[in-house]
Amino acid sequence: MLAANRPQLVRFFAGRTGSVAEAEDVVQEIWLHIGRSTEGPVAGPIANPLAYLHRIGMNIVLDRVRANGRRVRRDAGYVEATISVAGAEAVDDAPSAFDAVASRERIGHLAAALAGPPEGAMRVFRRHKIDGLSHAEVAAEFGISRSAVEKHIAVALRHLRKALDD
Repeated sequence: MLAANRPQLVRFFAGRTGSVAEAEDVVQEIWLHIGRSTEGPVAGPIANPLAYLHRIGMNIVLDRVRANGRRVRRDAGYVEATISVAGAEAVDDAPSAFDAVASRERIGHLAAALAGPPEGAMRVFRRHKIDGLSHAEVAAEFGISRSAVEKHIAVALRHLRKALDD
């Protein structure tokens, strides 16, 4: 029955799906569905086999439409979360491969620069510049004068500038 009505079914489903290729896929799925249904218990003879084929095909088309809608919503959510839109163009905010490599190199230079200055100067520098303590607080913590704090910071900055310029 399916083989005899295949051209008519393809035309019918092409009108429903808007694509001959999609209609061919639907007719192929009808064939697979019928093959699976004959393996199970037999429900009895089908009164109108052509209507039965149309019903199976429409169920397949509806399943495809629903799946496509879910995919579009899922993809739209992903695009919303990961890509910005500027005008009519989608813009990916992720850095380029070149920028990522350059950033890793810069971080490597910075890590080497932070390891270079004398440890005492770097402890004072970290407490003041990174942790946000005042000169007086740093001096009290390390038991040194405010003048010594300023000198340690100057030494650390000088080493960092030299290391980053190289």
